[in-house]
Amino acid sequence: MVVGDISTGTEVLVIGAGPGGYVAAIRAGQLGLDVTLVEKDAYGGVCLNYGCIPSKAMITASDLAYDASHAEDMGIYTKLDVNYGEMVEWKDGVVSQLTGGVEKLCKANGVTLMEGRAEFADDGSVRVVHEGEGQGSETVEFEHAIISTGSRPIEIPGFEFDGEHVLDSRMALAMDDVPESIVIVGAGYIGMELAGVLAKLGSDVTVVEMLDSVLPAYEDDLARPVKKKADELGIDFHFGQAAKEWEESGDGITVRTEDEDGEVSEFGAEKVLVAVGRRPVTDTLDLESAGIETNEMGFIETDDRARTEKDNIYAIGDVAGEPMLAHKASKEGQVAAEVIAGEPSALDYQAMPAAVFTDPEIGTVGLTEDEAEEQGFEPVVGRFPFQASGRALTTGHSDGFVRIIADEPSGFVLGAQIVGPEASELIAELGMAIEMGATLEDLAATIHTHPTLSEAVMECAENALGHAIHTLNR
Repeated sequence: MVVGDISTGTEVLVIGAGPGGYVAAIRAGQLGLDVTLVEKDAYGGVCLNYGCIPSKAMITASDLAYDASHAEDMGIYTKLDVNYGEMVEWKDGVVSQLTGGVEKLCKANGVTLMEGRAEFADDGSVRVVHEGEGQGSETVEFEHAIISTGSRPIEIPGFEFDGEHVLDSRMALAMDDVPESIVIVGAGYIGMELAGVLAKLGSDVTVVEMLDSVLPAYEDDLARPVKKKADELGIDFHFGQAAKEWEESGDGITVRTEDEDGEVSEFGAEKVLVAVGRRPVTDTLDLESAGIETNEMGFIETDDRARTEKDNIYAIGDVAGEPMLAHKASKEGQVAAEVIAGEPSALDYQAMPAAVFTDPEIGTVGLTEDEAEEQGFEPVVGRFPFQASGRALTTGHSDGFVRIIADEPSGFVLGAQIVGPEASELIAELGMAIEMGATLEDLAATIHTHPTLSEAVMECAENALGHAIHTLNR
């Protein structure tokens, strides 16, 4: 039996239950609003189900396996047996626990959950199509709507994702076995994270990249330790190469690339992973019916309160533009909910951190030295190498450094970059420093536990002031 179209209403309609959408829905529920959350796939979105969480689980597992089998310097000798299937089951268990938690939290905060795909009918209603035979659709009228439909991997011509030979990152994280060999197209953060996982689990990894370095969005000295480690893992890099086509050959495939001079190269492998970026999912929403336009990249323009050109419709997360980060989406979701509830809330991106979970990790926040100069500051730079950190040495991971950028006249911390162990965790202290308006003296005067990696932050601030103890001062 086909269910006919029915109509319901809500104060706040949230479209997409990723890290932006479910946070917006929960916050709106906390503020006493009537909230409906529409999701067509899985609660938690791409990040929780297919991206951030499963990739970090596999990174942790592969790091553990690799470190256990390369600990001879510590007097530890192992004969390792990795059961990849069980590793994937563990990863899936982590994801399942978190997705279940999202549903419970939404319901506990009074959020109505609705499964289906939303299309705007006008600027005050959407049609929610329920997937599956005989499921029908319904119209939901809203006072306010929050668009949080996320992003999808970019396909390049000739490399359409098929799940067998040509993979996107989601498919790569769901493989039944580790491929004997793989070509990865793209040396950005997704490509480099997965290259490390697969290489540590025994795959023969080749990376082809159009530009001339790994992690081209980051400063050279941050990317250099990552490239060094990748070389040690046996990852084979080919820069200045654009992927053109592939074909089946023997038991695998052949990937053809071309450089700027038109010279063609061939790389044989079992599979190819395309990781050249992501694009916003805005083409399924029928935004024109709501009177909303996207820019040439498909992003929805918003103001500092996450509002689109329609005052009652908001956009958050990947659909609202770079940086495409889960924690940015969550913050924008909170702000959108608070603005709808009449709270004095607005977005402020000056302390927006970013992290790359490569080996070693990279963490950044705020301004670089060049950006500080461009904005009229007089930057002073502190630096502390992890090779001078007692705690880093005891972990066996001492490549990299902490760098802090501050305004010399005032001492205010403007930015920081970290490459090294636990950079994704350490960057939070620097983000708080920027948010609070802390100075170099504040960081240097804060007593840090010894021996810890976080001491590197204190010593880095002291280095900028000219009186670090455990490294030569500038």
